[in-house]
Amino acid sequence: MATWVDVGRIVEGLPETAQRSSHEWRVKDKLLVWERPLRAADYKVLGDDAPEGEIVGIRVANEGVKFELIADKPEVFFTTPHFHGYPAILAQLEKLDAAELEELVTDAWLVLAPKRVAKEFLSNRDL
Repeated sequence: MATWVDVGRIVEGLPETAQRSSHEWRVKDKLLVWERPLRAADYKVLGDDAPEGEIVGIRVANEGVKFELIADKPEVFFTTPHFHGYPAILAQLEKLDAAELEELVTDAWLVLAPKRVAKEFLSNRDL
């Protein structure tokens, strides 16, 4: 079960990231991971399937990745019309385990980070 503390710990280990608010992190000025409470329009669309608990938004490489995650784990991942055409996934934070969260956030960071910084990060990780 992942928590916001886990999110902060993971992001803190990634270069050139910043926490903009209690539950919003960016790499440079690009949104990386954030709290995304459901809104009235979301509840209207999701109906009885609307998840409870804290919702985390995480940037993904593309919509193909988003829909693959939803297909693989619909009990954890979902999207709303607000995110149609945008490469981000919504997840029920408490249904993620810390390792899965770390992989998602790191992959998101690799998409958004400056290429030079990402390359250096990956080369240091392989040591």
